[in-house]
Amino acid sequence: ARARVELTAAHHASGTDRIAELATRFAWPDADIVVNVQGDEPLLPPRLIDQVAGLLDADRAAGVATLVTAVRDDREFRDPNVVKVVGDAAGRALYFSRAPIPCPRDAGFPATARRHIGIYAYRVQSLRAIAAAPPCALETAERLEQLRALWIGIRIMVADAIEVPARGVDTVEDLALVRRHVKAP
Repeated sequence: ARARVELTAAHHASGTDRIAELATRFAWPDADIVVNVQGDEPLLPPRLIDQVAGLLDADRAAGVATLVTAVRDDREFRDPNVVKVVGDAAGRALYFSRAPIPCPRDAGFPATARRHIGIYAYRVQSLRAIAAAPPCALETAERLEQLRALWIGIRIMVADAIEVPARGVDTVEDLALVRRHVKAP
């Protein structure tokens, strides 16, 4: 199989900024939907691409969509490399954090805890708005680009993934696990 590959400017701080460059370069229409599978998700099930694009297609007021899955254990819940998400009853993201959210008052972690999966669907108009805005204080503190979208008022839709992906690559140990998986017969 062949894929078209594009080189973007070296100064971009995020994948969002790189894709926004391509949207401008190729004059993508504002209403189009583009999906970004982040490089740290090499084992992402392909059908999640359709799922996340469908989320955005179903809600015309949303500018971004992403997927989550249940937090597996307390170690993952407390790991700052694992991004957690809190959403509302309608599936809109309220906040993304490296901290354990929602923070349980008692021991353990709540059944509602969700970890973010590195995939986004953007409406091109929202993609351009995010890239044009300066990083906000929340984004800088957490090192999470999606907080910029929330900060400027862009609705991010969130849903549980229809298929749970293998853990992404956030550490050297994660990379070793993915390499073993890829080499497995």
